[in-house]
Amino acid sequence: MDAFFASVEQLTRPTLRGRPVLVGGAGGRGVVAGASYEARVFGARSAMPMHQARRLVGGAAVVVPPRGAVYSILSAQVFDALRSRIPVLETLSFDEAFGEPAELAGASAQQVREFCEHLRALVLERTGLVASVGAGTGKQLAKIASGLAKPDGIRVVSPDEQQQLLAGLPVRKLWGIGPVAESRLRSLGIETVGAFAALPESEAVSILGGSIGAALHRLARGVDDRPVAERAEAKQISAETTYESDIVTLAQLRPAIEAMAGAAHARLGKDGRAARTVVLKLKKSDMSIVTRSFTLPYATADLATLSTAAQRSAIDPVELGPVRLVGVSFGGLSTVRQESLFPELDQSPIEEHSAEPEWVPEPGSSAPHADSTTRQAAPWHPGMDVAHPEFGHGWVQGAGLGVVTVRFETSSTGPGPARTFAADDISLSRADPLGSLR
Repeated sequence: MDAFFASVEQLTRPTLRGRPVLVGGAGGRGVVAGASYEARVFGARSAMPMHQARRLVGGAAVVVPPRGAVYSILSAQVFDALRSRIPVLETLSFDEAFGEPAELAGASAQQVREFCEHLRALVLERTGLVASVGAGTGKQLAKIASGLAKPDGIRVVSPDEQQQLLAGLPVRKLWGIGPVAESRLRSLGIETVGAFAALPESEAVSILGGSIGAALHRLARGVDDRPVAERAEAKQISAETTYESDIVTLAQLRPAIEAMAGAAHARLGKDGRAARTVVLKLKKSDMSIVTRSFTLPYATADLATLSTAAQRSAIDPVELGPVRLVGVSFGGLSTVRQESLFPELDQSPIEEHSAEPEWVPEPGSSAPHADSTTRQAAPWHPGMDVAHPEFGHGWVQGAGLGVVTVRFETSSTGPGPARTFAADDISLSRADPLGSLR
């Protein structure tokens, strides 16, 4: 899919179409989760610090927070559309998958192109989103081709041209060549895939190691017989958040753990399995990571039990040091569930010995000093989905100085009108983000 997260925002919020959209956290520690092609022309890209991306794009940048539930629904629709033509898909992420249609075995490049055109038209019809498709004799070439096809295109690499295409690519383009391997090869004067392929296999193995060196050398020569297969079920399910300001007290940490346990539990519910092991992940301000786990005597999908298990692993930041990221993951996944004989023990509250107020910074907000009083967060922030009894579903474009501006539109309305309300107007309410798909 092309710029998937940003494209979903532009689909469901039509005013953003054609504008440089950055999806991610807006705070000082925010990271770009997705950038529209209008933003990419300025040099913005995924995984870039948000402050850097905003500086590159300038005042035209539109920053919106991620809406995972919306992306998940549209991702499922995309894959459902693809599976109607390709029964077996190997999904790589929300927006990328391999397919190996049996009917294309021995097909001509033109036949493959026609098949890809039908796929793109099908996805566009079902979801309103644009996909790019790459095709080749194996996964490596298909992935390279899909990158060459973007945006909004098709690239078919025929067997006759694959060696010429591979030969001129930087060696880093090979799937499996990371920074360390690239540096090692470059130090030996090997900078292209063609130069790497020209080495004897024994030399490739001596440079990069046993099985990996041999496998990469085969890929460099265009030999890729890995089958397309459905991916195995996830071994763990997790959720984590980086906070704008460090969490410095246990009273601040508790609600953060509860929130991440709830987010991970929502994903567990969609997965349909139960969990036995609960892992708490804390990243300190010095970027070091501490993990602690708690294993239950049975697998369960009960939120209270799993959340309590996560809380039992908590470490007071006063002792540990300031915490910038909190994550909770569930492991030991099983389709077999067993309820506890003593739920009152598994779900008993954690005893505290702290008089600190229960406050936790929202992602993108500022934390109070340890001796400050509890603060009430502003009810509206840009990108939030809202509803109004007269104007319907909308999203917050801006808020402050006692007012909030809302753009009322969804994926089916086209660009909608903007209205400004008093921030305490009781006619405005928070809305389910999935309402923007209507």
